[in-house]
Amino acid sequence: MAQIPPGSIPARTHSSARARRALSLLTAGVLAAAGVVALAGNAQAVGALGDAAAAKGRYFGTAVAANHLGEAAYASTLNAQFDSVTPENEMKWDALESTRDSFNFAAADRIVGHAQSKGMKVRGHTLVWHSQLPGWVGGLGATDLRSAMNNHITQVMTHYKGEIHSWDVVNEAYQDGSSGARRSSPFQDKLGNGFIEEAFRTARTVDADAKLCYNDYNTDGRNAKSNAVYDMVKDFKQRGVPIDCVGFQSHFNSNSPVPSDFQANLQRFADLGVDVQITELDIEGSGSVQAANYTKVVNACLAVTRCTGITVWGVTDKYSWRSSGTPLLFDGDYNKKPAYDAVLAALGGSSGGGGDGGGTGACTATYTQTSTWNGGYNGQVTVKAGGSAITNWTVPVTVPSPQKVSAVWNGTPSTSGDVMTVRPTWNGSLAAGSSTTFGFTVTTNGSTSAPAVGACTAS
Repeated sequence: MAQIPPGSIPARTHSSARARRALSLLTAGVLAAAGVVALAGNAQAVGALGDAAAAKGRYFGTAVAANHLGEAAYASTLNAQFDSVTPENEMKWDALESTRDSFNFAAADRIVGHAQSKGMKVRGHTLVWHSQLPGWVGGLGATDLRSAMNNHITQVMTHYKGEIHSWDVVNEAYQDGSSGARRSSPFQDKLGNGFIEEAFRTARTVDADAKLCYNDYNTDGRNAKSNAVYDMVKDFKQRGVPIDCVGFQSHFNSNSPVPSDFQANLQRFADLGVDVQITELDIEGSGSVQAANYTKVVNACLAVTRCTGITVWGVTDKYSWRSSGTPLLFDGDYNKKPAYDAVLAALGGSSGGGGDGGGTGACTATYTQTSTWNGGYNGQVTVKAGGSAITNWTVPVTVPSPQKVSAVWNGTPSTSGDVMTVRPTWNGSLAAGSSTTFGFTVTTNGSTSAPAVGACTAS
């Protein structure tokens, strides 16, 4: 991930051999009884992004900056929500080896140590990249550069051996545009096309267990760049070059939206026999539109068996590299945004409660499919007050495209994209522990996917 302005996305220490911490994955459950398709917001529901993803056999991580770990709200949000971390800058070449053969792992160690203390996985980012290189690297001749590259990979991976679940071995080696050509860099210009293969082969000799990934941006849909990466991965798999995964950075905004063939593109890479990971997700925007775009990305990953996890590129908007675009799941005050609720709902969990904006009560929302027929179904959402009375409630429902809602009753809907936000008509006031329902009719248009019910917000 490069530190450059939005719109040109992107041009962007730890004691050795600590034992790997065992990380548990919850087995995905199947909700079959009584026609219940999705649960939201009760005591049995999953309450955090990492847990919800684990129940689907994935991880849900975030990029972490070591210098923010001392901020209580930052650390508590990280600990409560995520089960994987990626050092934002602390494992890049200039941070670890600013002077040749002199390594400083202190900042990266702090992140790894924090993750291990909380049972989180760690992604390594990144070993070989044209950016954030110390000046001495570019000044080397070909023979010295090859030696320096292999030594850097070996020293860094040895230091963290057994502690990194996936390494971005090579990052952003292809140009944007229609050429599908390699990007100019010290490695490409002096070592030629073979440097990527050499980096992967060196990495495998150091750690036989870590997943070895190629990572890039603007490869989320089918285009010249993603086709070039696809051809490289296909060639590597055919020749036995050790590549295990491909990372899709997935930095989206209005000029670079979630592509319509995002899921299909992930699938074609997975069909080559590699895992796919969404490695640096952020989506500029706000409200229901941003929430709908996040839902599309999560649903795409869930639909591809070999999509093993999602990492958002930061905890809070205020520290995002694109902070003016408010691209993350938590705002600058660490309040959960509609995008958070949408992601959690897509993963099958619910935050429950009354939201971060206050309010006098809490509520839950539970979805049941009440009837089906060829081309449609009826759904019902039960809204239940918590331990105190409420006077109003709001429930977001994401209806997967190409499905369309044709009728709603006992609720007032407003729709943006695939997200329908429902508020009460006559039934907003509920005594503690009491409930009401609203319902809707959906035309399936060939899709049998269930809608995702987000967290109920009460006041």
